[in-house]
Formats: sequence, structure tokens, C-alpha cells
Amino acid sequence: MARQVVHQDGRHAVALGELRELLGDRLSEAMSVRDHHGHGEGHHGHSPPPDAVAFAQSTDEVSAIMRICHRHDMPVIPFGTGTSLEGHVEALFGGLSLDVSGMNRVVEVSPGDLDCLVEAGVTRKQLNSDLRDLGLFFPVDPGADASIGGMAATRASGTNAVRYGTMRESVLGLTVVLADGRIIRTGGRARKSSAGYDLTRLFIGSEGTLGIITEIRLRLFGIPEEISSAVCAFPSIEAAVDTVIETIQIGIPVARIELLDPIQMRACIEYSKLQDMEEVPTLFYEFHGSAAGVREQSGAAQEIAESFGGKSFRWTTRPEDRNRLWQARHDAYFAALSMRKGCLSWPTDVCVPISKLAACIRETHADIAESGLLAPIVGHVGDGNFHVQYLLDPNDPAELEKAQFLNKRMVRRALAMGGTCTGEHGIGFGKIGSLAEEHGEGLSVMAAIKDALDPT
Repeated sequence: MARQVVHQDGRHAVALGELRELLGDRLSEAMSVRDHHGHGEGHHGHSPPPDAVAFAQSTDEVSAIMRICHRHDMPVIPFGTGTSLEGHVEALFGGLSLDVSGMNRVVEVSPGDLDCLVEAGVTRKQLNSDLRDLGLFFPVDPGADASIGGMAATRASGTNAVRYGTMRESVLGLTVVLADGRIIRTGGRARKSSAGYDLTRLFIGSEGTLGIITEIRLRLFGIPEEISSAVCAFPSIEAAVDTVIETIQIGIPVARIELLDPIQMRACIEYSKLQDMEEVPTLFYEFHGSAAGVREQSGAAQEIAESFGGKSFRWTTRPEDRNRLWQARHDAYFAALSMRKGCLSWPTDVCVPISKLAACIRETHADIAESGLLAPIVGHVGDGNFHVQYLLDPNDPAELEKAQFLNKRMVRRALAMGGTCTGEHGIGFGKIGSLAEEHGEGLSVMAAIKDALDPT
């Protein structure tokens, strides 16, 4: 559905002139560049592109850009790697796309303190490549190779969240440029503080609406001595979820525990050549620790799985086997796309208390089956978060209408169960309509905070 856009006016033209003087050829008005920056990877992407794209190289430069845009009332949309799924990077009101991908330095690493300082354009794979020789890693791993700045702005998580937490737990401090160009620094290197408001957490998940994140100080972890992975098939979604609940309740420190439904398993078996697996609800596990510890954890998890009807439980510490398994999980999105060539993909997510997860997935499955749509489900089952990927005919508006209806039902179902409309994709404009239903009067408080930091 097309969105209303405010076209460039005289003030924007003046702003672009000043930006051109500041940035030279790092300000682009080329249509191909603007188109690339006008949409993410979700099914959104119907708005006109931004008026221009600025490629910033430092916090001071971002500050100068923001001062110009603030002076001329020009909207600014931050852009990292463009992996958004909910329309975060679309220029709904025209304006400037501010690309921070050139701010890609790992500024410092402190192995003794288990922290590092990175610029916003550093990607998670780049960071972990730099950290590997130091025996360290950064655990937050959304499926895409997103920028760290974008991950902070959307409060991202991933498959490791059950053990290591989300971006909310992983960020120690930020450098943020406000709408008027002021630069603030939040948090610090101390592991705790009771001094004033927690501004770091305010900006984590703010999706660029309160300021532009330019630097992030992150919590790091040592690479485990031993890593083992396991896979187990189940007779039902309920059996798989009950296995996870008991695994967590008795304190097995599982690092990852992912659920793939039968449709997603069919896609992965074909796409990733997992011919030794079945098209049934399946859990993927990973355990971190000492060699003895991961053997004990895997054995205990196997006993629990088998008590709930799990079968063919297999575990391995061989890197090539582990990488094959988890590459298949990370490729689940592309595996699903391969099920329907040329389809429009709409990935979306909700999160519920883990005790409600089986019921939420079961009812969502029933809706999908009744609709006749093709929509595999995967879940970060250890924290109650699951994703539905609707695979739609781009030439059939009726299919999109069905998916929109099902998505609204799924969101309301999650909220009724004490959950949230999104566990990790964020709001963007794709789920903006669900905020009031989830937060009620809290939404007016959010609006007041926004007005205080950016009253224009």
C-alpha cells in the first residue's frame, strides 16, 4: 500500500545545497542510490525514495549533517545495511537517508574488561572476525549480517538470546547525535551504575526516532572451550515446546534452542541438503562450556527430549557438522523463498511467555492452514519468540489481504497471552498500528519523550 510522501520543498533544496558543500561527492542524488536506500528486506517498499543519501564518516560529521537538516526541517532516516524487515528505512516523508556504513571501525577492544567500542557501521560478522584472534566473541546474532548500530536501534536479538541476552543486555554505552546535532554519551565501562536515568536503555530500541547512534560499547564473552550442537525430531509442536520448558526450568545452560515447524523443515531439507532429517517439528540445540560440561548438558537434554517423545537425538562437537546445522538454520529465510519461486516474502514475528508458546503457534498454524497460504514458522523457542514467513503471489492482492488479516489475529493473540507484537523485528511502520493496543497510555509517554528530544 502506497504511503503519502511530502515532496522536496524550498527548505529541503537549501539543505541539500549545504549538505553538498559539506560532503561533496558523499552526497548522492542518483536514483539508483536513492532506490537502494528507500527500502529494507521486508515486504514493505512502496514509498518514494529519499530525496538524497548522505554517506557519513564520523560522529562529528553526523552532527554537522543533523544541524543542517534540523535548521531546514528536513527528515533524516538512518541507514546501516538495510536489513530491516518492518519498513524502518523508508522515507515516508521524503528527506535524507543517512548512511553510516562507512563508520566501520572497531575503535578499541579491552580483553581484560570484556568490552569493545565500535562505530555504528561495523557489522556483526566483521566484529567477530576481528575478535576471534583475541579469543573473544560478540553473541547477538540476528539472521542477517546487520550493522551494530542498527541492531542497537532495533533492540535486536537472535539464536543466542536464551543464553547471552539481546542488545538490551549487551550494550554498555552509546554515543548518540540528537536531532539538533548535539552529541551525548550514555552509560560507561562500569558494569553497574545508579547515577541518573538509564539513557542507554532509552535509545536501545528507539529505531532512530530519538537520535542517531554512532558508537556502541559492547559486552563481550570468551569463546567457549567446547561447543556441541544437537538436533532432535518431535511428534508435535507441543512436545517440542514442553521439552524446552523443562530443559530451561532444570537449569541446563543451553546456548541456543531453535524450533522449526514441518513446513520449514521441508524447505531446509531441500535447500540445505539435510536429507538425514524428517519433515516434523524439530529442535536445534547448541551447548557452550568445558568438554565435560557440554557432554553432560547434551546428555541431560537428550533424556528430557526422549521423555516427551523426541527421537533421533544426535549431537556433535565437530565444527563442520555444527556449521552445517547452523548454516541451515540461518538460511531458513532463503530456504523458504525457494519453496515458491518469485514470491513476495513477508516475514513477521511475535513473542509470548514460553508457557503460552505452543498454544500460540498451534492457533497460528490453524489460521494459516484454513487460509490456504504457505507460511513456514521458526522460533527462538527458548525465549518465546517465533517468526512466520508468508510466501505470497505478488500478483494476487487477495493473498496479501489474507496475510494482513492473519497477522493482525496473530498479534492480538500474542497480546492476549501477555506477549508483544514483535520480539525482535521492531515496529518500523509495519507494526505501528499495534503500539497503542500493546502500550495504551504508555504511548503518550513515548510521544512526550520524542517531542522533548525532537520537537520539530
